[in-house]
This record gives sequence, structure tokens and C-alpha cells, in this order.
Amino acid sequence: MFRREVRRSVAIAVALVCLAGCGSGGPATSADGGGEKEVTVFAAASLTDTFTELGRAFESAHPGATVRFNFGSSATLAQQITQGAPADVFAAASPATMKTVTDASPAGAPVTFAKNKLQIAVPADNPATVDELKDLADPRVKVALCAEQVPCGAAAVKALGAAGLKITPVTLEQDVKATLTKVELGEVDAALVYRTDVIASAGKVRGISFPEADQAVNDYPIAALGKAPAGGLAEEFVDLVLSQQGKDVLTKAGFEASRSR
Repeated sequence: MFRREVRRSVAIAVALVCLAGCGSGGPATSADGGGEKEVTVFAAASLTDTFTELGRAFESAHPGATVRFNFGSSATLAQQITQGAPADVFAAASPATMKTVTDASPAGAPVTFAKNKLQIAVPADNPATVDELKDLADPRVKVALCAEQVPCGAAAVKALGAAGLKITPVTLEQDVKATLTKVELGEVDAALVYRTDVIASAGKVRGISFPEADQAVNDYPIAALGKAPAGGLAEEFVDLVLSQQGKDVLTKAGFEASRSR
């Protein structure tokens, strides 16, 4: 009887220690971002596929954590953030749109993690027989461009200026994905989009390189935002993008990865 009581007392003591020191209701460890369970990432539309893949990797490495994305035009995302949208991380398709955010509110120092350049996207059967950039100036060729205020549009303006060409597009779209869709649906004969978007189309469109694209390369900066609701996870997501793993994912998608750590 005495021994049974001793064993029972020991078991109760162990249980109390576990409840006090190792219960599931205690604070999260640094491995899962200091207690945060959700990180919200605002990212340029051209990062949709790569960041979705990295988001899955991040969640696997942080059990219980969730990455929520808002993909779109960098200019639109920057406006949303400066107007108070809750975002933890911003990844933009140009330094200019990143500056809009960092000038308005505290943020970590932006780091350029990738570069991207334009290609001419045409339907797989290329009905307008577009072969080079100057073909887009033919009034019989229906062309889609990104709006000038978004990074892919600003890059298109720069590339066309370098070639000395003036093009009258039939449509101006608010992000690169919408511009590419016009080609995929056969609504236009050609568009200027990023080479990564051509690769992501998986054969729905064909990409044509042109030399002036080298004069309109877009840098992609990323930063954890200073007022991030999930600051710990935000920093860890940025670290993943800048890691060798992030670099490998970006390079596979056609980006020129700029930095790893």
C-alpha cells in the first residue's frame, strides 16, 4: 500500500511539472516565430508561383504557422500598405514601389533578392508572325502592355525607348499576369511580360527575347515591415527568400537570384 501511494505521488508531481513548464498553452519558442502563427506577405504578381512554393516550404518548417499571400501589382500593393493594410512582408518588382512603402512607415532595410527581364510573349502558333521588338510597332499587330505606373509597364517603356519605338497598345493591364492572360486567350497578338511569366505559362505562350530587355532589368527588393503584426515570422520568411533554398526556387523559375544567406 505504501509503495502504491509513493508511485501515485510521484506521477502527480511529474504531471504538475509538465503542466507548469511544458504545456501546449505556453509561449511559442523562437523556432516558430516567437508566438505568431500567421504571416501575411504582399508580393508582386510575377512572384505568384515561386512564393507559393516557398510558402509551402515555410509552413513545413514552422508547424502550425500559415503564410497568407496577397499577389498583385506592386504599385497597388504599396498603396494598400501605406493606407493601413495589415502586411508583414512586402516583396516588390521594383525599388520605386518599395520606396513608396519604406518612406511612409518603418521597415527593415530592403534587400534585392532577384532580377527579372522582359520577353515578347506571343500565342503558341504566333499568328501575327512576330519575330522581334520592332514588329510590335506594326499597327496590324494587337499588343498588350502593363500600365506604365506598374513595374512591368515602366520596364516596357524603358525597353521601347531604348529601341526608339512607339507602340499603341490595344489594352493596358494593371499587372503582368493580366497582361499575359490576354495572350493566352488569343485576345492580342503579343505582349511584353517578364520571362518568368512566359516560363510559368507552361507552353501556353512562346517567349521571344530581344536585346533592349537588358536595358530594362527590374530589381526585386524584399523587406519585413516595421509594424508587422507577426514580426518574428516576417523576418524568418525574408530569411527563407534570401537563403540558398529561396535562390534555387527563384532560379528554377527564370529569375536571376541576386543574394543568398
